[in-house]
Amino acid sequence: MSTIPGPDGQPRCRWCAAAPEFFDYHDREWGYPVADDVRLFEKLCLESFQSGLSWRTILAKRENFRAAFAGFDFNKVAEFDERDVQRLLADAGIVRHRGKIEAVINNAKRAQELVATEGSLAAYFWRFEAPGGHEPQSMSTSAESEALSKALKKLGWKFVGPTTVFAFMQAMGLINDHVEDCVVRSKVAEARAGFSKP
Repeated sequence: MSTIPGPDGQPRCRWCAAAPEFFDYHDREWGYPVADDVRLFEKLCLESFQSGLSWRTILAKRENFRAAFAGFDFNKVAEFDERDVQRLLADAGIVRHRGKIEAVINNAKRAQELVATEGSLAAYFWRFEAPGGHEPQSMSTSAESEALSKALKKLGWKFVGPTTVFAFMQAMGLINDHVEDCVVRSKVAEARAGFSKP
């Protein structure tokens, strides 16, 4: 069975069963198309922190991450230095992993470069949109996520493997990965149909 009943009795993607707070995230955010550069940068960073951990852990700490990383304004994060790294390593409200913290700062600088050459992160990321054509949630990577991962690594981004990038693409609406029977799938499809790609 690919769905579970939500609080209203309507079917939701089965992964919502992992935590009660997942229903709200699933219904309001996951899969809806996003064109805002700060939100896109934030999500890619959070997915990199999630690697090896549960999304529940990251979601619970999301506001702490936002406070620690200047709201994920990459122009501000790009200015972070070793003092900031030490501050973040001492912050019990986030995941204290030096490599991932340094990757966010590095990626903020790479984001600035990408905006300078492409106009926006959104314009670049949405070139890799997956219009569909695969069984929802049947994999942890896709041809599109592998292509975007490879492209970002070539540009010097870190902690952006194809699985991390696939989770990012699912969440930010670059693919509609709600299962067929999920009550939210049609809402996401409608949002994507009306979305003007950057």
